[in-house]
Amino acid sequence: MGSITTTVNRNRAAPALLTLSPTGAVRAVALFAHGGRSESTAPTSTLQPTALRMYPFLADLHRHGRHHGIASCQLRYRVRGFNHGDPVEDVEWALDEIERRHGQVPVCLVGHSMGGRAVLRAAGSPAVTAALALAPWLPPEEPQAQLAGRTIVIAHGSRDRVTSPARSLAYALRAHAIAARLCRFEVARSGHAMLERASAWQQLARRVVLPALGAGEWGEGLQAAFALPAAEGCRVPL
Repeated sequence: MGSITTTVNRNRAAPALLTLSPTGAVRAVALFAHGGRSESTAPTSTLQPTALRMYPFLADLHRHGRHHGIASCQLRYRVRGFNHGDPVEDVEWALDEIERRHGQVPVCLVGHSMGGRAVLRAAGSPAVTAALALAPWLPPEEPQAQLAGRTIVIAHGSRDRVTSPARSLAYALRAHAIAARLCRFEVARSGHAMLERASAWQQLARRVVLPALGAGEWGEGLQAAFALPAAEGCRVPL
C-alpha cells in the first residue's frame, strides 16, 4: 500500500498537497485540481464539495498507478475563487513543490471546472506532459500558446448547466492546431458534478493519465480520437 503525506506551506493563506505515494520511488506524478468559484477569497477546505468530488479520481489513479511509481496528489488552493488567477499560481506552486520533493519527474495535470481552467493555463510548465480538463470553465479568449507540445484532453457532460460545453468546444477547436495532440469528449447523459456515469469519467482519467506518464500504451480509442480532424476530434461521443 502507498502512504499518505501532506505538504503544507505554513503561511496563513497557503496551498497544500495531499499525496498518495506509490509503493516505490516516485517516477511520475498525477496532480489533481478541483473546482471553485469565479470570485471568492474565502479559505478552502479539504471537505468542501468541490474537493470531495475529486477524491474518487485520486483514489482510482492511486490504485492503478502506485505500482508504476506514480504519486497521486490533490491540490488544496489558498482561496476558493479564481479571482485574477489564484488557482493557476497554486498549481504552479504545486509543480515547484513536486520538483523540490521528487526531482524532474513528468507530471500529468487533471482539473475539474475551475481547476480545468487552471491546469490548462499551467500546462506550459516544463514538467507537464499532458493535461486533462473535466467540465472546464473556459471563458472566451483564454490563452492557448502554453499548450504547444502538450497532450490535451477535454471532456464535458452533455447535461452540464454550470460550465458551458459550447465554450469548451470553441476552446478545443482553436487549440487543436496548437497542442501536440488534442481531443475532446462529449459525455452523454452526465452533468457538471460527474455523478451520472461516474465510472466513465474515472475510466477516461485513467486512460489519459497512465499512458501520459509512461505506464502503458495509449488505447485505440484515444489514438483514434487524436487522429481525427478538429471538427470530429473535438466532439467524440463517450
